[in-house]
Amino acid sequence: MDLFDKLMTDRGPLGRLSGVAHGYFAFPKLEGEIGPRMKFRGRELLNWSLNNYLGLANHPEVRKADADAAKEYGLAYPMGARMMSGNSNIIEQFEKQLAEFVGKEDAMVLNYGYQGVVSIIDALLDRHDVVIYDSESHACIVDGVRLHVGKRFVFPHNDIENLRKQLERATKIVEENKQGAILVITEGVFGMAGDMGKLKDIVALKKEFQFRLMIDDAHGFGTMGKTGAGTAEEQGVQDDVDIYFSTFAKSMASIGGFVASNEQVIEYLRYNCRSQIFAKTLPMPIVLGNMKRLELLKTRKELRENLWKIVVALQTGLKERGFNIGRTESPVTPVFLKGDEFEAGNLTMDLRENYGIFCSIVIYPVVPKDVVMLRLIPTAVHTLEDVNQTINAFESISVKLKNGDYAGQLMYKPS
Repeated sequence: MDLFDKLMTDRGPLGRLSGVAHGYFAFPKLEGEIGPRMKFRGRELLNWSLNNYLGLANHPEVRKADADAAKEYGLAYPMGARMMSGNSNIIEQFEKQLAEFVGKEDAMVLNYGYQGVVSIIDALLDRHDVVIYDSESHACIVDGVRLHVGKRFVFPHNDIENLRKQLERATKIVEENKQGAILVITEGVFGMAGDMGKLKDIVALKKEFQFRLMIDDAHGFGTMGKTGAGTAEEQGVQDDVDIYFSTFAKSMASIGGFVASNEQVIEYLRYNCRSQIFAKTLPMPIVLGNMKRLELLKTRKELRENLWKIVVALQTGLKERGFNIGRTESPVTPVFLKGDEFEAGNLTMDLRENYGIFCSIVIYPVVPKDVVMLRLIPTAVHTLEDVNQTINAFESISVKLKNGDYAGQLMYKPS
């Protein structure tokens, strides 16, 4: 079979819907100033689908820092990969600030979060090592683990007793082989369900087993903890997390990421993390813009306070109206409904076309086949009026769903 013929025959679980999904459900185009109100297909909608937790995307100080840096440096400097010609004192200063904020000895800035996690896992492990990870880990962790040529075990989501069993298996393997080590990977906040990883319980297992712990805290950095330093701070185990990763794409509304650990580990990663060694460094406007974002994240506590005011109002209101928001413990707000993919499509179109609300829709294979998940991301720049409008709209579409108004084929045709 020709490769291209094979691709057209098997389009994948999401790709098979591309004919009706593209441009509306998938790859939608939101336009205008980044914020709670944006344009979709020419109409202004209330938007709950941006990773802009603290509202920094259009913060005037951020916009000024971005513009000033672009004017001074352009987008080319520093030119090349950091190891060859793309390093700078400013990037190293930023890394020290990040490390200090999350309570680690050192940090390394990453060009992209996704590729960074894949490459970190690849650099840390060899064929003798065993990696154990949570079943609901983000795709970047899953892809990094898949590239691992040694043993890998998965434990059911937040199931500490099963994790103990996997650690027993892993310990037996490394002891029998007399070489190799164990790495456990989980998330601080799980981006779909919004619950936290059981970091405190995982750390407690270090009394029984020898392993290192790595967490992906993309949704926890800036939102969780007394100072916003993340989920490990929230759970009081910051010092016990051996490798801390986060992205700049969520609370900082930017691009890139970082990994923090002790000096020796970060030095090792600098010389072995292939996604950074063989890729151009972040342009200086992005680095300086991220430094301003970090400054505001640390010093403007009212941003996090505003975020949580909206989170509490939204989640409390949804629960009071009888909606299932699952096990969330974070700003991530999923709303679980019963329905098939056609009901999901009709419901989502109704929300957008008739109620003026834009949020992400999640269907199988991310959730079970009979489940529709609407995922809302509250931000510090949403208002209580936005919350009330959304809860009222959700109550209306819930009645329609129960009455069968969305059943059958795709009914709503976007104009």
